[in-house]
Amino acid sequence: MIMDWITPNWPAPSNVKAISTTRMGGVSLPPYNCLNLSKDVGDNSEHVTKNRALFAKTMQMASTPVWLNQVHGTKVVTLPLSSTSLIPVADGSYTREVGQVCTIMTADCLPVLFCDKAGTQVAAVHAGWRGLLNGVLEQALSHFTNPHHVMVWLGPALGASVFEVGGEVREQFIISDSSTDIAFIPQNDRWLADIYLLASHRLNQFGKINIYGGDLCTVSASDRFFSYRVAHKTGRQASCIWITPRSY
Repeated sequence: MIMDWITPNWPAPSNVKAISTTRMGGVSLPPYNCLNLSKDVGDNSEHVTKNRALFAKTMQMASTPVWLNQVHGTKVVTLPLSSTSLIPVADGSYTREVGQVCTIMTADCLPVLFCDKAGTQVAAVHAGWRGLLNGVLEQALSHFTNPHHVMVWLGPALGASVFEVGGEVREQFIISDSSTDIAFIPQNDRWLADIYLLASHRLNQFGKINIYGGDLCTVSASDRFFSYRVAHKTGRQASCIWITPRSY
């Protein structure tokens, strides 16, 4: 199967490379078919290792992606790590080093990629509703020298027409910021949440930030993307960003 991936449609500097994988192009068997990149969902570890190697080779990465132990928190680590022997517990990574690959995995949560307009700093963040509420995007922005010179791409996630949440989730967002009420639409006794709108709102609290993407739904396109809502036993796709040497 041919590997399929998303290249963000944004005006990033030419030395910044960014991609978001789909479920296509790997060796994993159902229900993880095919390019599952997570070793924590029950898939055959040899298959995942082959998928990761194939992924890095196809993307012509200068170094191995730094995989995280994601916990729906707000910690964003800086690469390179002081030790490569442990998988960091974090939901995002940031770097200004050429060749370091910031990587996060998702299967409905929102992948968010950041870069500055100079092409000298990048970050990747895993943002579910808990991370959004507690400030994971703000944590990522705080690493940048000038957050107002940052652009952001919102990758494949639960679309606004399918992301159902309970009233307690909506209430937590409104308590934090009443203006986020616009991101919730009543649906019987629950609410439809627009995760893209929630993310954009949090980002813009820093000022005017250029935001791109936000138009790919993992549930409605579950034949292309892994979706936990559609099938709890499933794989994970990756979103990555890295800096390459400049060519003059």
